[in-house]
Amino acid sequence: MINCIAIDDEPLALELLEDNIRQVPYLNLVDKFSNAIDALRLLKETSIDLVFLDIQMPGLTGLQFIQSLTTRPMFILVTAYEKFALEGFNLNVVDYLVKPVSLDRFIRACNKAQELYELRKGGDTGDGEKKYEGDYFFINVDYSLVKVMYSNIIYIEGLKDYTKIYLSDNSKPVVARLSMKSLEDELPDAMFLRIHKSYIISKNFIASVKKSSVLLSNKTELPVGDNYKERIEQMVRRKKFD
Repeated sequence: MINCIAIDDEPLALELLEDNIRQVPYLNLVDKFSNAIDALRLLKETSIDLVFLDIQMPGLTGLQFIQSLTTRPMFILVTAYEKFALEGFNLNVVDYLVKPVSLDRFIRACNKAQELYELRKGGDTGDGEKKYEGDYFFINVDYSLVKVMYSNIIYIEGLKDYTKIYLSDNSKPVVARLSMKSLEDELPDAMFLRIHKSYIISKNFIASVKKSSVLLSNKTELPVGDNYKERIEQMVRRKKFD
């Protein structure tokens, strides 16, 4: 699945964009925004692969938004203005759609993004999961490097300026100044799943799944965010015996 967001300051246009996205089976709409500033906050916390973006918006324009990012996801520009096309393609956007956009034209743009997404996964396994050498990583904690085994992580909690890593072999969590997004990008997909903007869990420590929460084997119950429920449902469907 390609995780995406939509940004447009016009409510009707944003609603139409959301409807189009939901008709493309390989897209997962994580969130939608009426301005680029709020979207910036999400990009710092969550791994987003693709952004559908309007250009003419108050405050921060779409092109300024792209230029402000050091690490950029893929972009598909959706605008009422043709005149920015050259500047958009100079910023390496995937496609440039002029409103009103037909569904077939929208899907063609999405297909281009999917092809680029698959191409960029050169370091991934054939089933789309990231490869990792070894079974541990090191993080900076209190001026030292602490070794953390993937298999010992029960869950990770993201707070304002740092994260807590709860381990099966330690009663106290490891606390580090590390963003949730950077951790999510590094964790093996086969072992971990983000279920909320503040929580990443180990699949190995799931005890049971409810409609809006997950119970872990250490008796911790964590909420499932609305934007992450599809991920849980997909995991359950793949492993469920009827």
